[in-house]
Amino acid sequence: MDFQRIGLMREILFLAHRVPWPPDRGDKIRSFHILKKLQSMAPVHVGAFADDTRDVECAEAEAERTGLASLHVELRDKPQWFSGIEALASGKPVSLTSFGSKAMQDWVKERLASGAISHIFVFSGQMAQYVPADFDCRFIMDFVDVDSAKFESYAGDGNAMMRWVYEREGKKLADFEAEIAQRADASLFVSVAEVKLFQERSGAKNVAALGNGIDTVFYDPNAKYKKLHPVFADPLIVFTGQMDYRPNIEAVSDFARNALPAIREAHPETTFAIVGRNPTPAVVELSALPGVQVTGAVDDVRTWLAGADVVVAPLRIARGIQNKVLEAMAMAKPVVASTAAAEGIDAVDGEHLLVARDVSDEAAKVSALLSDTDERLRLGAAARAHVIAHYGWDAQLAPLDSLMEVGAAK
Repeated sequence: MDFQRIGLMREILFLAHRVPWPPDRGDKIRSFHILKKLQSMAPVHVGAFADDTRDVECAEAEAERTGLASLHVELRDKPQWFSGIEALASGKPVSLTSFGSKAMQDWVKERLASGAISHIFVFSGQMAQYVPADFDCRFIMDFVDVDSAKFESYAGDGNAMMRWVYEREGKKLADFEAEIAQRADASLFVSVAEVKLFQERSGAKNVAALGNGIDTVFYDPNAKYKKLHPVFADPLIVFTGQMDYRPNIEAVSDFARNALPAIREAHPETTFAIVGRNPTPAVVELSALPGVQVTGAVDDVRTWLAGADVVVAPLRIARGIQNKVLEAMAMAKPVVASTAAAEGIDAVDGEHLLVARDVSDEAAKVSALLSDTDERLRLGAAARAHVIAHYGWDAQLAPLDSLMEVGAAK
């Protein structure tokens, strides 16, 4: 990278709500690749939270291995009830109080006081609270998704108390997002659809799409990885994802209870494998249903993707680009996705994947694929070719070169 071309770039402060290492879930995969790109531009200081001690240890090892300028990681263990009390007392969204930390604030102040920081890149809205209002250098905000819209959608069901909680969170967070977008030199979202939604809600102008990519060398059906035992259930439907995340929980619950029985009428031996770490009790309970298997964390998700006859993404609430869909497509698997899950992906229904309107359509499309080996192979091959052509990380993150320039227009 030609630092002179970039101008006054000195050092970058990168703030993330979750450490990018290991890159084993959607948000961490995106932040990992963005951080890697930023490190090619200038020295980077990273401040982030971690979900567990494993991630803390991994972050410390990666900081040393990759030569970070500095690293501050905190284990996020604040109880949700306490964050809620803080939110009510302060008038802030719970999304902010959950990630509020004096230690993080002090570390950021210390980094900025050095005078070396010329750029702040914030990954996920929760961390924007650490950018001082008087910071006068370049500030790039990667919201990724319109989180406030997600909480508003949650308010559509549940008891009266939870509806109020989600309505409040959606409104408070929307106000915060709009305020940050006014301060940032650029606000980024994972898809054009998210950009349009945010502009409609906030009126912000300096907004752009920065898409997700996929490592098609790692996610390759011909790569070396452990294979499922040949006597494993046939046919096999697979869903992958973090299984303590509400949209994923709702997706697998709806599919297991309402789509799978219809599929098993035509294909009685079908197994639906729910693959992902931290399954909640509600997810674990699904394993009592005929044909449902809940794996919990697995060593290598490619093992299950490779063994799948069909991969499903039946999300009812989805924001941005679903990495789980890109991963399955890269593994040359036929994907049946809900309208919400397919929205952010530049792919053609019927050519690169199948889009289902509702649960009955999901059941019909999956059943048809299970009956047609040739169509599964055709759709999978087209999916992989499409991902290789359009979703490489280098191409997706290329806009960062100009966005990070000091002289770039706001």
